Amino acid sequence: MPAYFLDTSALVKLYVREPGSDRMIGLAKADDTDALAVLSLTPVEFRSALRRRERVGDVASADVSRILERFSLHFETRFERVPVNEPLVEAALGLIDRHALRAYDALQLAGCLVWKSSRALGEVSFACADDALVTAANAEGLPSLNPSGQKGRKEKPVN
Repeated sequence: MPAYFLDTSALVKLYVREPGSDRMIGLAKADDTDALAVLSLTPVEFRSALRRRERVGDVASADVSRILERFSLHFETRFERVPVNEPLVEAALGLIDRHALRAYDALQLAGCLVWKSSRALGEVSFACADDALVTAANAEGLPSLNPSGQKGRKEKPVN
């Protein structure tokens, strides 16, 4: 069964229409048995991204509220959650030493690596729309999926 760890930059594309949204929606709908995982801290980064877009007028307040409700439901029912614990933090620290990563990015990538090591069978791919983070994931031996592969975006709700 395919397994994907979704960094917040890829996850947002399931809820806000931007380059790469179609690819992420296709991945999420391809087979409900596909494992999709996120870091347990992802709601913090997800909400921050949406509220930032709301503040600059890219996404309407009513849409943000609806998206946050939908994501909350999916967070509980659709996504496997990778907890932040001491081994994950240690892995993130090592990633920061090896790659030029921001703290949250290092935690996301460490979450994927920890999740991959906990899975007995099957390949895990790292879905991320940040080129630098994809490069670090590849250097760590993770197959990656950059759903957009381009800069710039026109944001609007997916539904």
